[in-house]
Amino acid sequence: MKVNWFHLMPWRFLPPNFENEHHSVWVDIPTKLYDPARGHHLYNEYLDELEFADSMGLDGICVNEHHANAYGLMPSPNLMAAAVARRAPHANLIVLGNSIAMYNPPLRVAEEFAMLDLISGGRLVAGFPIGSSPDDNFAYGFVPATLRERYYEAHDFIKQAWSSEEPFIFNGRYNKVRYGNLFIRPVQKPHPPIWIPGGGSIETWDWTLEHDYVYCALSYLGYEYGKRVGTGYWERAAALGKDLNPYRFGYLQLICVAETDNQAEKDYAEHLEYFYNKCVHIAPEFADAPGYRTEATVRAGLRGGVGNAATAFRKGLKWKDFVDRNYVVAGSPATVRDKLTWILKDLNVGQLMALQQIGSMPKHLVLKNTELFAKEVMPSLKTIWTEEWEDRWSPRPLPQNQRAVAGQAEAR
Repeated sequence: MKVNWFHLMPWRFLPPNFENEHHSVWVDIPTKLYDPARGHHLYNEYLDELEFADSMGLDGICVNEHHANAYGLMPSPNLMAAAVARRAPHANLIVLGNSIAMYNPPLRVAEEFAMLDLISGGRLVAGFPIGSSPDDNFAYGFVPATLRERYYEAHDFIKQAWSSEEPFIFNGRYNKVRYGNLFIRPVQKPHPPIWIPGGGSIETWDWTLEHDYVYCALSYLGYEYGKRVGTGYWERAAALGKDLNPYRFGYLQLICVAETDNQAEKDYAEHLEYFYNKCVHIAPEFADAPGYRTEATVRAGLRGGVGNAATAFRKGLKWKDFVDRNYVVAGSPATVRDKLTWILKDLNVGQLMALQQIGSMPKHLVLKNTELFAKEVMPSLKTIWTEEWEDRWSPRPLPQNQRAVAGQAEAR
């Protein structure tokens, strides 16, 4: 099992009655609710937390891309990955990812991902999400019906840039470049591993499996939704003749660890309530633009992660709801260890993404949560699948003795 630490970087200073006084946390949230002085400290607080996760031995640290919202303050996850690349020298840099359909040209993604792979010595995971409807269709104005076609073209462009040994012409429908030439090359050959974040689209399952990438189920609905998505994904894998190697499947889980089950509620309940009642307070009309989901996915009754969040979380949920519905795995180390082990085995997960900074959770609780998890839960999780399957989808960095050391680097 690979255990990775996922950060959303939410704005944790929304007013107490935000969900009742404001239309949506995404797209049309008033900018007057943002304070740049606090934002300065918050970014540095969040970078400290990512670096702490690295020091605790997590296999990877995860960042992602969102726009026009208070739910995730990373319009450029590449900047965050670059900021920690030298101060977090051990963990893989998992960028989940760049919404490549929105880049013009996508060559920019190929270049920046190559830079991150070079700076880190080959520790990059390149995430290629199609992107959420609030980001792509509303905040950036892309037509939903063309989004998937743009995405496939951008993917092909980036792969060609990474693999071409000579300048090349790219003549697509949406991107036309006469002198394509990625002079800098990623450390990893032929390119960094590619992971595809998704919320449950049939076409994304098939496309990811056909390209032999990792599919990452990113949802805040916990085990039950993960079971539905995971079952569909593994059924498609079997139908396409792919092995059921758990390392080709990633799963995000909210996790809260304290000394006891009761202490977990005392420590984390208010921050879970903040997250579910404020951070994912998404107006339904922004969650899932017509044309964003394909016909096959609609017919299968599947909605994207954001669409599900908009429907499920506008209900004033409390701690017991989160725990009983398995939205969060919370409690003592023993409680969390037992429940997580069961969930991960049942879903056949090889790439866990642990979300441990949740909503308004302050830094001291994030560090406590992470340290207890890393020391008392993670060791038993990492033994799952050890001898049964090979992880073919994690980075292949340079040997430690060939990597640059911050403050001592010199090209020869």
